[in-house]
Amino acid sequence: MRPLFSQRGQARAVYTNATSGRDYRRTAMSMGCVALTLLALLTLALVPIARRVFLGMGVGMALVSVPMSPSSANGSTASTTTADVDVEHRQGEVRYSDEEWRRRLPSESYQVLRRGATERRWTSALNNEKRPGLFSCAGCGAPLFNTSAKFESGTGWPSFFQPLPGAVMEVPDPSLLWGPRTEVRCRRCQGHLGHVFDDGPAPTGLRYCMNGAALRFEPSGGGSGGAMSSGSGGDGQGGAVSGAA
Repeated sequence: MRPLFSQRGQARAVYTNATSGRDYRRTAMSMGCVALTLLALLTLALVPIARRVFLGMGVGMALVSVPMSPSSANGSTASTTTADVDVEHRQGEVRYSDEEWRRRLPSESYQVLRRGATERRWTSALNNEKRPGLFSCAGCGAPLFNTSAKFESGTGWPSFFQPLPGAVMEVPDPSLLWGPRTEVRCRRCQGHLGHVFDDGPAPTGLRYCMNGAALRFEPSGGGSGGAMSSGSGGDGQGGAVSGAA
């Protein structure tokens, strides 16, 4: 039986305080705090009792609006409080300047991994990859998925029903107005990989819809067929556009 979205376990911790844009709830809370402070100032010379009440409320609101560390879905403090990972700014254990990322990565891989773009569907050579092996991050080389977890989703992007343990991080993505999604990142370098959806096959019921340009494939066993394959289609120029992955 597939677990409810709100019943994610430790293996699928979603960092609910990590957003790519402005936190409007926090902004609204701060505006409320300012309004209460102004109201308190107006009552300073009129009602001493009200002055103490409003000042106390202002202090309380200020404490509530203090930013907290990212937390997992079960309410525990997330491991992203360490200096190795900065979720808000996409900085992981492996980090480079933007100029260095541009130099190290093909154009399409850079747009996907570092800018959160999405490649056109059916353009990745990894869609048809079925050989035993590992799919790794094109940015830092961290192993992410095993071929045994890959399946044909019919979406036009490489899809998996589970990642390797501890390989990825899931972060809320509010970029679509009609509904939030869950972004999947490489835990090691914080590169954008794609999104995860609750419509996958057994045993997890999940579909990790990945951009091929964010992946590299290395077959098991080595030998003449062991060359690493890139997930970018064509020459990797200008292929990243907005989409579902």
